[in-house]
Amino acid sequence: MGYVKTGILMAAMTALFMGLGYLLGGSTGIVIAFIAAAGMNVFSWWSSDKMVLRMHNARPVARGDRSGIYDLVADLAKNAGLPTPAVYILETEQPNAFATGRNPENAAVAVTTGLMRSLSREEIAGVIAHELAHIRNRDTAIMTVTATFAGAISLLANFAFLFGGRRENGMGIVGTLAMMILAPLAAALVQMAISRTREYAADKAGAEICGHPLWLASALERIQVGASRIDNHAAERNPATAHMFIINPLHMHGHDNLFSTHPATENRVAELRRMAEAGVGARARAETVASRVPSTGKRSHPKGPWS
Repeated sequence: MGYVKTGILMAAMTALFMGLGYLLGGSTGIVIAFIAAAGMNVFSWWSSDKMVLRMHNARPVARGDRSGIYDLVADLAKNAGLPTPAVYILETEQPNAFATGRNPENAAVAVTTGLMRSLSREEIAGVIAHELAHIRNRDTAIMTVTATFAGAISLLANFAFLFGGRRENGMGIVGTLAMMILAPLAAALVQMAISRTREYAADKAGAEICGHPLWLASALERIQVGASRIDNHAAERNPATAHMFIINPLHMHGHDNLFSTHPATENRVAELRRMAEAGVGARARAETVASRVPSTGKRSHPKGPWS
């Protein structure tokens, strides 16, 4: 159902884009806008992972690193049936993580130093499993395309506003102005809706990959607390990448509404706890994976049933 909803939302984004192209230049405008968007998407498809990692000053982690994070990613990738993605560290005290890349063969997982210091080894496994689920579901490619479309729609709307659009489009000046103003807003809402849909799917798949839904549930709660108190300066400078993180890094607390890029954390945690009660996850396999994760920091929270 998540993929059907994503397809519908993508179709809506495309329709908005084509509509603005028509307003700007009629049938010719549609063609020109489509060609421009295709070029932008091709560039984003091939370079989005490098651009995002550069924005966040990510440094690569080599196999056999002392922290053990690469080995953990490799073990969980094997559980997920994926090739091992590139692994990166983000130098920020805010606990958080994201995945990027156009496909499983060209993917990367990035975790912050704050995440490695403040979460338990089991919680880190849950977070990485969630990011691997995004890669397996090809969410990173979907979000790259939607972000590019949203940017293109805003750009076209600005052109239409500056140059007046087509006077003979039949909508009248009021209708044209409304379209110019509302189209970028609608595009942003579509992008947010796709982000939220994919987060729920990645939570479910991530819990299955690591074998313990409660590991991920606990991690989400702790990351939410950290993200609400600690600034992520790179994310603040590049807010268009906020939807990629497991928890919104921009201090935008809120509920599951139209204007949030992520589902409400409490809703995600509740769903993961329902999964745990239903017995989802291969416990023995998950314990084997967790034993490979080094202790990355002083544990400041009491042990739970997932420890």
